[in-house]
Amino acid sequence: MADPQSLLSVREIKALDKNGADTFASVLLVRRVTAKTAKNGNPFLTVELGDKTGSFAQNVFGDSAAYELFSNLREGAVVRIEARAGYYNNTLSPKLLAAEPISADQLAGSAVLANLVESAPEDADLLWKEFQEHIASLRHPELRATVQAVFDDIGEQFCVAPAAVSMHHAYRHGLLEHTVHMARAARALLPLYAEVDADLAMAGVLVHDAGKVIEYQGDLVTTRSRRGLLQGHVVLGYQLVRKAGMKCRLASDLLERLEHIVLSHQGELEWGAAVIAATPEAVFVAKVDDLDAKMGMVQRLLRHAGDAPADEFSEKHFGLNSQLLLTKPNTAGGDKL
Repeated sequence: MADPQSLLSVREIKALDKNGADTFASVLLVRRVTAKTAKNGNPFLTVELGDKTGSFAQNVFGDSAAYELFSNLREGAVVRIEARAGYYNNTLSPKLLAAEPISADQLAGSAVLANLVESAPEDADLLWKEFQEHIASLRHPELRATVQAVFDDIGEQFCVAPAAVSMHHAYRHGLLEHTVHMARAARALLPLYAEVDADLAMAGVLVHDAGKVIEYQGDLVTTRSRRGLLQGHVVLGYQLVRKAGMKCRLASDLLERLEHIVLSHQGELEWGAAVIAATPEAVFVAKVDDLDAKMGMVQRLLRHAGDAPADEFSEKHFGLNSQLLLTKPNTAGGDKL
């Protein structure tokens, strides 16, 4: 395998000449392969390739030497490509020159592997320590015991799991990061809303996405498990919370309210909520969840762009339903209107 220093990251690829003059080599994860048919009836593949700095889609047509290769690769495979930089409709679309699979034996002990898997930017051990402190801060004994029981079952998986396949916090330790960020936001906002029971809302924040440790699977690339596809993380999380609450003899009214937070936290039925939030705590958790999910998308786009983004705007992000302005505001001087 080539020296890692000679292999470009996705961020570096996106900074190359947009006119197609630059060629490059890179080792990337195959995140998704989708078979399609062109208007003329010819088959082609759309292959999503990426590393910890970003991703891009690569069309591979039926007459390409790489078509058979990508047709037989599973998501999570690793490939070395050589390509010429190019853009189509202002979106990175390199011209593939060569591609070959990289075996697990070739990757073993290589610095390349660490460059493939994106992780939360914050230290995972410190995030987990803070998360446990949020549990310990719950004043209601049975409510605290219920939340603790959920994470006694899933704690190790929860620390590593992503928060999504692709939408927000979709990387290693992303679920832990998302939940801790929500807890921080909740701590700041709860004093503004005396109508919201702080203990119940914080408990809801901590357990709202617990079902995702069952919904998602995979080491290098995240996919949905059988139970994830058949039930989804909302129902799976409800099951975890109900089991823990009954074990800890949480009062039926509190358990019902905690379950409702889990069932409604997605906000809208079309977004995956089982029901619409109907308690002060459930409304609060659903809105904090949406806030941190959206800001997580923003933070990731800015991280992938780097300190000196090659473009002023990102590509359109499905979750934000817009392109994001990547340049920082100029606040120097403070000229008044």
